[in-house]
Amino acid sequence: MNRGSGVLVAALPVLFLILMPVQGAAQGTRWDQLRPEEQQVLKPFQDRWDQIPADRQDRLRRGAERWQKMTPQERDEARVRFERWRELPPEKRREIRERYDRFRQMPPEDQNRIRQSYQRYRQLPPERRQELREKWKGMTPQQQEEVRPRWQTPTPGSGRDPGERMRRYPGR
Repeated sequence: MNRGSGVLVAALPVLFLILMPVQGAAQGTRWDQLRPEEQQVLKPFQDRWDQIPADRQDRLRRGAERWQKMTPQERDEARVRFERWRELPPEKRREIRERYDRFRQMPPEDQNRIRQSYQRYRQLPPERRQELREKWKGMTPQQQEEVRPRWQTPTPGSGRDPGERMRRYPGR
């Protein structure tokens, strides 16, 4: 291999790394290609839109679409949730993101089971929910771990076979 070829081979990875962000940016959507409704919702991102990675642009666009379909009451509720999120300390937000990531990695049937348990909880009277929250806070971490499997057991009339858990997790 002559010296010129060696320089070219050494320069190729550097060139690839330099040109890769340009290629990624080209795959995104230009601001002027957005529909006027999307531009209105995404206006806070306008100045830096071209620097946002294409996958994040897609997520923002899907969020803008969901926002446009919301009722005024749903939008108000979303604003309140967002404000609460912004007020959380960074450590608490990190913890919530990690918990969400673990949830997303669960099998769909486990995700559905957790959603159903949450819906049963939300249907309880506010006083009963408060009572359960206080009881939970008073438990040691070991007691909390011992209680968790009971949440995974469906209540009578939930439509799930009570023996299913025993078959899926023998020896527990």
